[in-house]
Amino acid sequence: MEKLTTILIDKESHKFSAAHFTIFSATDRERLHGHNFSVSARIVAPVDDNGLTGDYAVYKRKLKQICDAIDEYTLIPSQSLYLQISEQDEYYRVTHDTDTMLFLKSDTQLLPVRNTTVEDLSSYLLDTLVEDKAFLNDQDIRELEVMVASGPGQTGASLWQR
Repeated sequence: MEKLTTILIDKESHKFSAAHFTIFSATDRERLHGHNFSVSARIVAPVDDNGLTGDYAVYKRKLKQICDAIDEYTLIPSQSLYLQISEQDEYYRVTHDTDTMLFLKSDTQLLPVRNTTVEDLSSYLLDTLVEDKAFLNDQDIRELEVMVASGPGQTGASLWQR
């Protein structure tokens, strides 16, 4: 009988700092501000004959890679219903209602999300991980949950199941 177990990877090094604003409606949004986001993962996989679920170093390396890819950027939700985004030389021109903001392209990541909330960020990071089929298959991952926290007590999570 196959035995599954759950491990939680929640390391201090799995974090990213980013500027963002939450969009509430066509006319209401937060001011641009930043967070030190933390990322953790819950992984369900079989336990092998040696009592191991997988190589923790592989899990930690994958989480660090996805965090590093968006660390120290301004994050803009490219799929927002309430933003107009265009390019102007080395800038992204982002308009919400009557506000127009210019962001250096080199300092900005346009993410394929509707909002830069912990909910959508957890979904984006999870999607990035599950795109790597070799990672999922090599580690025999059956379930993967990614959690993103913008501070203590405020976490969003997204779940993938095989």
